Amino acid sequence: YGIMTEYILGLEGYSTTLKQAKEEHLSGSGAAGFLNLEDYALEGVSVIGDYQYRVILKGKYPQFLYWLAMPFFAPTAIEVDQFYSQPGMKEKNLTLDWYPVGTGPYMLTVNNPNRQMILEKNPNFHGEVYPSEGEAIDRQNGLLKDAGNALPQISKVIYSLEKEAIPIWNKFLQGYYDASGIGSDSYDQAVQIGSTGDIGLTETMQEKGIRLSTAVESSIFYTGFNMLDPVVGGFSEKNRLLRQAIGIAVDYEEYIAIFANGRGIPAQGPIPPGIFGHGEGDKATNPYIYDAGESDPKRKSIVFARDLLAKAGYPNGRSLSDGKPLTLNLDTTGTGPDDKARLDWIRKQFAKLDIQLIIRGTDYNRFQDKMNKGTAQIFQWGWNADYPDPENFLFLLYGKNGKVEYKGENAANYSNDKFDALFETMKNMENGPERQVIIDRMVEQLRFDSPWLFGFHPKKFSLFHSWYSNVKPNLMANNTLKYKRLDATKRQAMRQAWNKPIIWPIAGILLLLLLIILPAFIAYKRHETSREGILEP
Repeated sequence: YGIMTEYILGLEGYSTTLKQAKEEHLSGSGAAGFLNLEDYALEGVSVIGDYQYRVILKGKYPQFLYWLAMPFFAPTAIEVDQFYSQPGMKEKNLTLDWYPVGTGPYMLTVNNPNRQMILEKNPNFHGEVYPSEGEAIDRQNGLLKDAGNALPQISKVIYSLEKEAIPIWNKFLQGYYDASGIGSDSYDQAVQIGSTGDIGLTETMQEKGIRLSTAVESSIFYTGFNMLDPVVGGFSEKNRLLRQAIGIAVDYEEYIAIFANGRGIPAQGPIPPGIFGHGEGDKATNPYIYDAGESDPKRKSIVFARDLLAKAGYPNGRSLSDGKPLTLNLDTTGTGPDDKARLDWIRKQFAKLDIQLIIRGTDYNRFQDKMNKGTAQIFQWGWNADYPDPENFLFLLYGKNGKVEYKGENAANYSNDKFDALFETMKNMENGPERQVIIDRMVEQLRFDSPWLFGFHPKKFSLFHSWYSNVKPNLMANNTLKYKRLDATKRQAMRQAWNKPIIWPIAGILLLLLLIILPAFIAYKRHETSREGILEP
């Protein structure tokens, strides 16, 4: 809402109007809980037909197209609002949140998140066909075979809650689930890494016809420095060199290998691959942390990092001014056994520079309070894109989004006038060479100032059975289910082949019981026979 008031004509005033109308409405004789929005005009929005509406923006904002794809921009019939506003509906959990009303390809017919949720084909769907065009590789991958087919192609979709990872994995291998992620426990069973570093499926997976899909997520996990902190923050050369030295020492390649099963790529800046502005060639490498190599960038040596630390005034991790060891604090919410290994690893990374890292663990509310007040020193956070535009990542370091002063998403409280001016120019530009040049300058400024250790972009691994078709990774879109197709006949045949009952253990158990019982039976008969002989006259 805060962002939209900047762009949608009349939205901010409309909010004031509705607040006043609601107060008058509730004090009058109207139906409690229902305020007919059609009675109040919104200057920048108008209905122009049964299936179209118009939104007027103030200024230029290309990213608005992405906002329109989000669920909260879906048009809702006034009858729906009126129906759910009836007295007593909310108390009985009859709300739009729980029983959604829409025009999509599926209906939510079972909504029990603690057990099962079921989607069924919407008989009143307005109609749509499978696309006949795509990227060049789509036809090669067989993704255009269904061109022209009516959507959706699957009539019923069942989502079941499994509380343990092992049953999910076993049921997937048996063919009872069509798709699966890869947990850490099953990673080695599913994935093998070749001598050249190529990732592929194990022979067992290949024999079952299982396919692997990988995609770099539009996300970033980073370690941030509080730029308001006197030791690690600010723009002095001393503090900047300290941040760069730490950036070299914290080996995210090792982190990805140990804690993410290799599922990630080290970040060279805030923008993930696949998002415009990521950069190519020399622009794709952070020169302050890496040396450009023939293939992948190579992290600078610890010797180089120690030299930077000495230039920052901390030779061998001790302050030149007083000789005391340099001690830094990492604020975190991680306190469980799984977090301990990760935090121990981070402490060892700082120890490479003889920096003593103190882990300050706390609950999430206390952590948030520290971040809002700017009392944290070093922290770890992440961001997942709302929409596929560089603005959605670069705004995380825009000065006017500072968490302490503006309560925004700039958790590092980074504020650089040069960067901010470039951001304001870039944010509403169309994608193109001119925008790329500005983004390159912004990313270069961030690399130089180093308010973040850029961390890594996670990589998503997904497995699919051979009967599940039209799978194409798209980590930003939520409407891809309608394109999927299932070969139910093949699935049933494979299930039967993979789950034939194994009878020999039962036969073995019966034979063992027989061997145990037979001697006892023979002994019993002998005993009875001997008794009969004694009793004869």
